[in-house]
Amino acid sequence: MKVADYLLQRLREWGVEYVFAYPGDGINGLLAAWGRAEDTPRFIQARHEEMAAFEAVGYAKFSGRTGVCAATSGPGAIHLLNGLYDAKLDHVPVVAIVGQTDRSAMGGSYQQEVDLLTLYKGVASEFCEMVTVPEQLPNVLDRAMRVAATRRTVTAVIIPADVQELDYEAPAHAFKQVPSSLGAPHYAPVPADEELAQAAEILNAGEKVALLVGQGARAARPEVEQVADLLAAGVAKALLGKDVLPDTPAYVTGSIGLLGTRPSYEMMRDCDTLLVIGSSFPYTQFLPEFDQARAVQIDLDPSMVGLRYPFEANIVGDAGETLRRLIPLLERKSHGTWRKTIEDNTARWWEVMQRRAEVAADPLNPEYVVHALDALLPEDVMLAADSGSAANWYARHLRMRSAMRGSLSGTLATMGPGVPYVIGAKFARPERPAIAIVGDGAMQMNGLAELITVAKYYQEWSDPRLVVAVLNNHDLNQVTWEMRAMQGAPQFEPSQNLPDLRYADIAQVFGLDGVRVERPEDVGPAWSRALAAEKPFVIDFRTDPAVPPIPPHASWDQIEAAALSVLRGDSDRGSVVRQGIKAKIQEFLPGGRN
Repeated sequence: MKVADYLLQRLREWGVEYVFAYPGDGINGLLAAWGRAEDTPRFIQARHEEMAAFEAVGYAKFSGRTGVCAATSGPGAIHLLNGLYDAKLDHVPVVAIVGQTDRSAMGGSYQQEVDLLTLYKGVASEFCEMVTVPEQLPNVLDRAMRVAATRRTVTAVIIPADVQELDYEAPAHAFKQVPSSLGAPHYAPVPADEELAQAAEILNAGEKVALLVGQGARAARPEVEQVADLLAAGVAKALLGKDVLPDTPAYVTGSIGLLGTRPSYEMMRDCDTLLVIGSSFPYTQFLPEFDQARAVQIDLDPSMVGLRYPFEANIVGDAGETLRRLIPLLERKSHGTWRKTIEDNTARWWEVMQRRAEVAADPLNPEYVVHALDALLPEDVMLAADSGSAANWYARHLRMRSAMRGSLSGTLATMGPGVPYVIGAKFARPERPAIAIVGDGAMQMNGLAELITVAKYYQEWSDPRLVVAVLNNHDLNQVTWEMRAMQGAPQFEPSQNLPDLRYADIAQVFGLDGVRVERPEDVGPAWSRALAAEKPFVIDFRTDPAVPPIPPHASWDQIEAAALSVLRGDSDRGSVVRQGIKAKIQEFLPGGRN
């Protein structure tokens, strides 16, 4: 048994089913071992190492398990980094296995020689080690798997090419050899009783309580719902926590922040007490004023409490276990004016979203494209949105229900993970449908090539439905609007304009299905056709770049800056003014179609 054979055996013992990867001579020993192991765990071939890392992230996000990716030395290891940083910043467990040049060549400026221990020091700061002798391998790999799972982070194992080919020898019962064992048992830390009593005192004293939940509360849905009922509170959701609660209860105000909803903004503006559960939402300006609300935070990670707001009680503990101990200490509040205001504001918001979706555009309003999907979503769908204006419409127009899951690149907000995320999701849950909503910039950057990966593997999935919706507006739209609203700068066409591609036709060339949609009346039927298809489906929606991703709480400075961009000669100035006014005015109309 070679070192490479033992590595794959150990991954199998850890229950690893898939390794998302791309080959190269720095891992030739591993590839040969995969052949001897009859491709177990499965080698899932991406088109690029960055996509392999994103697919491992998507697998981890939608399965709740640790994702594993692999790449060759030098350029392959470098390519993994963006996807690995996406995992690190979103607190997702991923293990990277990377090759390295032979030990005998290290330090000799050899081909593809990169100082990987230094390169990976940031992204795999919790655990990054290079295996130099066979006896070292089980301890290094086991720790990488265990640290990734328990600390919800990225770890890395670097194996020189010549070490992969050595005969495996287990660590002996000897001096300076380290044995190892399998297993990363689940643990659920809970706070001390006096800390729970302090938190209860703060929450019981409040008259206008607001909750903010993030992905750390996903396993505590019943407890969050009970706390919201007891405290007569509204609940806003950080974007990574969009699927923590369904959007159907009237007290759930939806997303918060730049991509958030107006009722979430208003609830934070007016509350006198704040409870944050499992979220490190970074934008302080969307939380209450510092002297406005007493606040409690609950988080599993001690390093993440006390951030973003002057919390009076910082509680370290598992969300579900902590809430179950806190609930008996809470006093029931009557569902009076505060709760009714939240519910009325939320109902009003969904009416505004309906009206904004119905605003005419040329050729399609992207808000209508996504809003039309809302009622058609399967109850077990897995959703991914790419970074850009697509994330705005995902955040504001899609209502989570039942067992729906959704995610995106939250903290890194990198372009291009939408399609690889849903590929990873389909390997995690092959029996569930998946939908990616991506802009044409992200599709051209990463999505097109990964359609080849989809075509390679989709027949293995028990439910073949994977829908990629491309918001094709020939513009890097989010940056264009940020330039207008933040800098008062007109659109800079050399950087922002994108070529028009026939995305559905390309999908058909790859053996998939698809359709281009350019008329509003064809939007709904296209979604229905895609969700009924027997193979993955690409919808090329020709959307209007002048429809603004205006925050529901845009400041006067931002509005003034956007106006200045028009005065300074924005190439799309007529449409920008027309669509901006039509979109914003929907918030002030009593009802009806406009």
